Amino acid sequence: MKLIIQIPCYNEESTLATTLLALPKHIDGIDEIQILVIDDGSSDKTVEVAKQQGVENFVIFPNNLGLAKAFSAGLAKSLKLGADIIVNTDADNQYCADDIVKLVTPIINNKADIVIGARPIENIKHFSTIKKALQKLGSGVMRLVSSTKIADATSGFRAFSRDAALQINVFDNYTYTLETIIQAKAKGLDIISVPIRVNGELRESRLIKNIFDYIKRSTFTMIRMFIVYRPFRFFAIIGSLFLIPGILLGMRFLYYYINHSGSGHIQSLILSAVLTLTGVQVGLIAVLADLLSMNRKLLEDIQTRLKKGNC
Repeated sequence: MKLIIQIPCYNEESTLATTLLALPKHIDGIDEIQILVIDDGSSDKTVEVAKQQGVENFVIFPNNLGLAKAFSAGLAKSLKLGADIIVNTDADNQYCADDIVKLVTPIINNKADIVIGARPIENIKHFSTIKKALQKLGSGVMRLVSSTKIADATSGFRAFSRDAALQINVFDNYTYTLETIIQAKAKGLDIISVPIRVNGELRESRLIKNIFDYIKRSTFTMIRMFIVYRPFRFFAIIGSLFLIPGILLGMRFLYYYINHSGSGHIQSLILSAVLTLTGVQVGLIAVLADLLSMNRKLLEDIQTRLKKGNC
């Protein structure tokens, strides 16, 4: 069984050597371990440092395309290299490399398709109080939206089986962490989280430069992925917000009308009609969106089969 550890990098010459030296050389159940560095348009000596540490596999972007693109390119390259399991970790040595065994063991034992490392958020000293609270809140919302039990939704320390990697598509240009969880659940993949350790901070996070901008981007990502993979549920919820009040107002008007006092409540009847019609129209959109979702699933199935043929 072949494990590939992929590391997306952007100007990581100061931290990459530390990260690479910490990676495990042997794991029970794994026959071969290879390292893949995805250089996301670095302007420093990231690639040279990787080569000095013996890395032979690279994906090199001429320009900075962002973490999501680097992650996706890493999966594609790892599959071409024949990976049975792919582990993604950060180049800043944030995650304890010794815990990679915790990520791959459930996959080796066929107990999971995707395993996400859950950081001890409350005990991370360089996380501010507001960041800890937002991390917990965001993961809670993600559990609700995705119907999973993932403890740390934004953790980039995760492992994928070959089958899971073949099925994953990354649409977001900002980050891959949230949409892959929703996507995995929608595709019927077994996704779990395991507790992992973290190391001291070597540099500040480049993904979360502005906490409020990160919240906005993450919220849009969750909503968009929910629409893509749960379209009927999304539009049914929106439709019910119009339909239920419309029906209740209509029943209110009928009550007064039956009791010979409906003439003074004509406004309720008009509002009821507007709300009910709107709710029905949104309901029809829900049905159409669900049909389109079925077509997308068929296309993704074809895509997966093509990937299997090319890898």
